[in-house]
Amino acid sequence: MADLTLQIESHQDGVILAIRAYPGAKRNKVCYADDCLKVYVTQIPEKGKANEAIRKQLARSLKLRISKVELIQGEISVHKKFLFRNVDREEMSDKIGKIE
Repeated sequence: MADLTLQIESHQDGVILAIRAYPGAKRNKVCYADDCLKVYVTQIPEKGKANEAIRKQLARSLKLRISKVELIQGEISVHKKFLFRNVDREEMSDKIGKIE
């Protein structure tokens, strides 16, 4: 696996992670491939429902409380950035490394 710390930006409240979203997928999952964290959700992109499904899937896969996960960029794009509150780079890198 690549050096994940390059994909994680420090922020005063935690870390920011860029992801690639795949709404309307056959099943919900998160995987790390092609130097990118990819989030697949079955929810279709309508009225923010897919963004909320992505937020929940990220929290579940990274074993974080949903209140710590916030979409900060890319509301209508497949390229999104999420802020993970009270998480440092090392902890996030470890969590991503444990995704199955």
